[in-house]
Amino acid sequence: MRFPLARRISYLISASLLAASGLACQAGAQQAPAKPEPQAPAAQNPGNETSEVSTRDTPPTFRVRVNLVLVRVVVRDRSGKIVTDLKKEDFQLTDNRKPQVISAFSTETPESHKVESTTKEQEADTEGNGDSAAVIAALPQRFVAIVFDDTDMLIEDTAWVRTAATRLFASLAPTDRVAIYSTSGQVTQEFTQEHERLEQSLLGVVPRPLAGTGAGVHDCPDISYYQADQIQNKHDTQAMAVATQDALECAFQGDPSMRADAQQLAETTSQRVVTTGDTQTEYVYRHVEDILKRLAGMPGQRVMVFVSPGFIITSMLTLESSSLIDRANRANVVINTIDARGLYTPDMGDIANPSNVSPSTVGFKSSYRIQAQLQQSEILGQLADGTGGTFFHNRNDIDEGLREAAAAPSLSYLLGFSPQNLKLNGSYHILKVSLAGKQKFTVQARRGYYAPRTIADPAEAAKEEIQEALFSQDELRDLPVELQTQFFKKDATEARLAVLTHVDLKGIHFRKAEGRNRDDLTVATAIFDENGNFVTGGEKIVEMKLLDTTVARLSHSGFTLKSSFDVKPGTYLVRLVVRDAEGAQMAARNGAVNIPY
Repeated sequence: MRFPLARRISYLISASLLAASGLACQAGAQQAPAKPEPQAPAAQNPGNETSEVSTRDTPPTFRVRVNLVLVRVVVRDRSGKIVTDLKKEDFQLTDNRKPQVISAFSTETPESHKVESTTKEQEADTEGNGDSAAVIAALPQRFVAIVFDDTDMLIEDTAWVRTAATRLFASLAPTDRVAIYSTSGQVTQEFTQEHERLEQSLLGVVPRPLAGTGAGVHDCPDISYYQADQIQNKHDTQAMAVATQDALECAFQGDPSMRADAQQLAETTSQRVVTTGDTQTEYVYRHVEDILKRLAGMPGQRVMVFVSPGFIITSMLTLESSSLIDRANRANVVINTIDARGLYTPDMGDIANPSNVSPSTVGFKSSYRIQAQLQQSEILGQLADGTGGTFFHNRNDIDEGLREAAAAPSLSYLLGFSPQNLKLNGSYHILKVSLAGKQKFTVQARRGYYAPRTIADPAEAAKEEIQEALFSQDELRDLPVELQTQFFKKDATEARLAVLTHVDLKGIHFRKAEGRNRDDLTVATAIFDENGNFVTGGEKIVEMKLLDTTVARLSHSGFTLKSSFDVKPGTYLVRLVVRDAEGAQMAARNGAVNIPY
């Protein structure tokens, strides 16, 4: 669902230069009446006016712009309450252990992210009527994907997890959109705010282990995934001896002359168990990766809540878990994890009636079972720690854990810094946020970021930068750009939405060449529906080769670009990103429009 700027998107802009009235890019003929935009006076040399500005789809060569690195921080006291009175000087931030200067600082609440209407006519029409304003205020700001690990959960896990999740929905904010998925792929409820649809999807959350991995199936010898990992990957001689003794008892009636055959049987069985277990874990990983990709295509803050009893990570799959964390960090997705087992005591199995287990190995098998249950939650801690999330475990109030994991914090701090002497090698940088004082507070923040890569074609770097900005809701103000919208209803089912981009030339750094002032602007627009789904959008390159007289005129009035999109009636979030080539500066704006049915 990511906005594919790399390929051409049909951008519905009818662009032309009006020689007698200055610089403007006009939209199609069917537009709602709008207040006149400031126009520049006529140029001294009208004959050359049309050569001063042109638009084209082929991007120019951009300079690579090093982004301001933004770090969202939530601070809680000992009781878990949000700390709300901290200042910039209270924070310390390091990048690969090197202290950084915090150049940007702000506090944010759910209220601060509400998107205002950018349609003047609509504001006038809805004066005294709060319905449209309420819809616009409820445009999505956070997207929460709740992922149930139904391939690993037991029936007792799913029963109380479903009940707890049902209570969660009532606490969601109007600006939250929630999706429900399962690692088996059998449950898929896309992002919505409709509680009934979410509750209905929960009914499908039941244990779905892969074929051949279900509980109650006992091999001869009976070797767990944990024990098999000890044998195959860690070369544990004791684990192998236990398996051999079990094989001797269950397959060869304890005949000592058959020990070599029993050892061979234990070896092949442990190989098969490891392969089967790894297959299931990789299956879970692939589905979580797919969900991450879906979540990465949503505008605004992105949170994954992973509900699972955990699973064993063999040494062969350690790289997979690291890759999963890397993907989440690249997409700015925070993963909160919840141990679906709640507050539990280790299950030692049925010691009185062991199956396919030698009486002499029962104690060892119980030890392996306990160790497996303790270790299977490690992956949940790794996913949370590696992405700046929270791991909820050893607690029975799973409904409270879900609520905290899915809800927006009442206040967060946004820190920004510009990395010094950053090498463009794509390397991972470890971030650490701490408090300057000795307060015993808990700091939750992202754990790292990736430096830009050295790309042969800088235009590709610029495209990636614009794409990332489009799928955020952070506003950037390097360039003085304003956003307005207009709409015209063709009939009851069709409308045309116009997006007006007003650019103030005072913030643009031109390059002088051949007596002209040169710079190129990329104007990218993305339109999302009220559930955050991408509807339409596109980009255009505006090449400016302005005479000095034109720059002088436009420095007072600026100029306006107008682009048109055919949409259905409804409520939309408009995301506008403008980037200039010479100064490598960016502006990003959010707007909302409600087109009545």
